[in-house]
Amino acid sequence: MHFIISRQNLHQGLSAVSASIPSKTTLPVLSNVLFHAGENGVSMSGTDLDVAVRVHVPAEVETPGTLTAPGKKLQEIVRELPDAPVRIQTRGDQIELRCGRSLFKLHGLPADDFPALPAIDFESGWTADGSQLLRLIRHTSFAVSTEETRPVLNGVLWELRDGEMRMVATNGHRLARMRIPAGPSIQTTTQLIVPPAALQQVQKLFGGDDEIQVARSGNHLGFRTGGVEVYTRLIEGTYPNYEQVIPKDNDRIAIVDRRPLESAVKRVAAVASDQTHRIRLEFASDRMVFNVLTPDLGEAHDELEVSYDADPLTIGFNANYLLEVLRYMPTDEVRLSFKAPERAATVEPVRKEGEAEGEEYLCLVMPLRLLD
Repeated sequence: MHFIISRQNLHQGLSAVSASIPSKTTLPVLSNVLFHAGENGVSMSGTDLDVAVRVHVPAEVETPGTLTAPGKKLQEIVRELPDAPVRIQTRGDQIELRCGRSLFKLHGLPADDFPALPAIDFESGWTADGSQLLRLIRHTSFAVSTEETRPVLNGVLWELRDGEMRMVATNGHRLARMRIPAGPSIQTTTQLIVPPAALQQVQKLFGGDDEIQVARSGNHLGFRTGGVEVYTRLIEGTYPNYEQVIPKDNDRIAIVDRRPLESAVKRVAAVASDQTHRIRLEFASDRMVFNVLTPDLGEAHDELEVSYDADPLTIGFNANYLLEVLRYMPTDEVRLSFKAPERAATVEPVRKEGEAEGEEYLCLVMPLRLLD
């Protein structure tokens, strides 16, 4: 293998695939980047066996070929190279990199040792608007469970149905759901449980102006645009019926300015228990009262003016879950809805007329029992 590539293209490719290279692995080849030089340039691939990234970049190929080489070390080297053409060639299982007066020789591994990436026919898939897809990911993936007791909750549910795209994520204590009208190019009806690590790669590598091709083959899903491809293994199983837990009869409504609410929660949470992060909220006649009592630390009290005219309510929450939800609310005002102290509360954006038409965003937070 022998090719000449600009330092910028080489650095761009290595940066894209490096996040899919595991920091620790028992398989040495997974620490490597697979180079494939052919008629149309050079591709670089990296994988941790769950998520894979392949990037195609222009290069002047003199001799086609393949080899794997240490990904992180190559990235460190290329980051510090001058902005000049880089000549890369292989001698056996060794890769040689020249740039100006710099010369590096690294030991590689045969390309045959590298895991094969999924074979996915993108022509049989669908096209997603980049801005919509990235918005769905950003506003839901934070709610994914990190506990391994229920694997399906370790992924984001992605549904295409009824002319819309929706994503849902939950850990059983808080839930995020976003629905966006699907474009005319999406005629598919499907339900996928996607690992958040793959969606993070999509966020990192694709832009809002991209038209992203998406396709499924068996238990794998692929994303592609331009010269970048992301592949992931899907999570198997049946996602729980999340619609059942979203309350339909919450009739106690508070309209609150999001930023002052965030600040107040952060202030009183500083005194909350490190184990439960429990805070007490009281709603009555356009007033929201925050109280925290932690026996071995102290107590906190704060108040906000809000729009609230329902019966008085006292309810407890994990401050961290409440802050997470508020952080991803896209509006200056939020709508909090409640039924009873032991029932789930919802948080929704208060939109101005004509803003984000057709988009629906809802988060749910389960309450904590208060110790009177």
